[in-house]
Amino acid sequence: MSYAVARLRNQNSDANKLYDEDRAIHEWYRFVLSFPPHLVRHYLERFGAHSGYRILDPFCGTATTLVECKKHGIEGVGIEGNPVAHFAGCVKTAWDVNPSALVAEGQRIAEMAHEQLFLLGIQDEMPLLPTTSVDIALRTLPAEQAALILTNSISPLPLHKALVLRDSIYQEAEPAYQRHLLLALIKALVNNASNLHFGPEVGLGAIKDDAAVIAPWFANVQAMAQDISAFQDTQRIPSVIHRGDARSVATILPERSIDCVITSPPYPNEKDYTRTTRLEAVFLGFIHNKSELRAMKKGLVRSNTRGVYKEDNDHEWIANLPRIQELAERIEQRRIELGKTSGFERLYARVTRLYFGGMARHFAALRTSLVPGAKLAYVVGDQASYFRVMIRTGDILCDIAKSLGYHVLHVDLFRTRLATATREQMREEVVVLQWPG
Repeated sequence: MSYAVARLRNQNSDANKLYDEDRAIHEWYRFVLSFPPHLVRHYLERFGAHSGYRILDPFCGTATTLVECKKHGIEGVGIEGNPVAHFAGCVKTAWDVNPSALVAEGQRIAEMAHEQLFLLGIQDEMPLLPTTSVDIALRTLPAEQAALILTNSISPLPLHKALVLRDSIYQEAEPAYQRHLLLALIKALVNNASNLHFGPEVGLGAIKDDAAVIAPWFANVQAMAQDISAFQDTQRIPSVIHRGDARSVATILPERSIDCVITSPPYPNEKDYTRTTRLEAVFLGFIHNKSELRAMKKGLVRSNTRGVYKEDNDHEWIANLPRIQELAERIEQRRIELGKTSGFERLYARVTRLYFGGMARHFAALRTSLVPGAKLAYVVGDQASYFRVMIRTGDILCDIAKSLGYHVLHVDLFRTRLATATREQMREEVVVLQWPG
């Protein structure tokens, strides 16, 4: 049975938006594809979550679920394999810093960075004036790291400014404030200094030869301090985010430790979620080369062809589910009919099996960590990225969950969107499960 999710705003176009009243903490850093805090609130209320509960988000992203739990005095646990998202989530749930001292430390670091730029004749005050010095040896990324990011992700002069500020934070900032200052910086790096455009795929927008870095960064620091001041009452509510693989929950969490799950896993499509945060991952030194990038991708559910490897075997988890085999075969047959022969296109059927196999592996591993009667909400969406073959993600996940002993309580319609290629209505849904124990 399907239900419509109750929303404060009833318009379909508003369903996935960040409401003004939710911006505190959540806006410190967000994925363009993040799901909205009001949806988390809705399921916290429906599940009767309270201060004695422990809520899990096994695909934690930038901690939307955990931030919302903490705001409401509920303990949260997350699992995240993307190092940038993991870092952002850990900072966004750390409210135990002194807000006034954070601003003062930001001011001190800003003055140091301004001084370093001034000595080279580089100006960073708005409105920007042309840099006066010539033949400046600008700081840049090592060649191996630069090769990992989209060409022209950021222009040389804004990158130099950002690196000066980053190194000032690393070398001079008090350890208690360093993580918050760095998170404020990567937000400014992407939103203000870079040439990146998200729509929702990451690509290039207008190329900016120069951009202010220090002022927007410090504005982010001030906003953080203001938000921390507003939520002092819940700063001690526990929130822990594990860097790990959602398919290996049982090796991360104790038995019977989770009361509810609220999450949004990746969908099977051609979005490489690691590209969305590639600039930040390189800038903060989380990945240095292709080998480290590959290792990071291997810890994620296979949801796109750019993250598939020869030794992958998650498809074995759904070998006995005919519906998924038939879907993969239909995708492969469509490829043959269309005469598509590229390496990526040849992988569409395989990644479909690997994705649903990975989700089956996740559901199986999760069972020991759930208390009897635990309720789970998975935000997922239909896809037709593979030769316009419709993939009803939520419906298939229901079949997988049932095969592993979960009860499917209902599927809530969150919103619809029109597929550009097929002109079909695509559903974004919340699959609501219960673990009987």
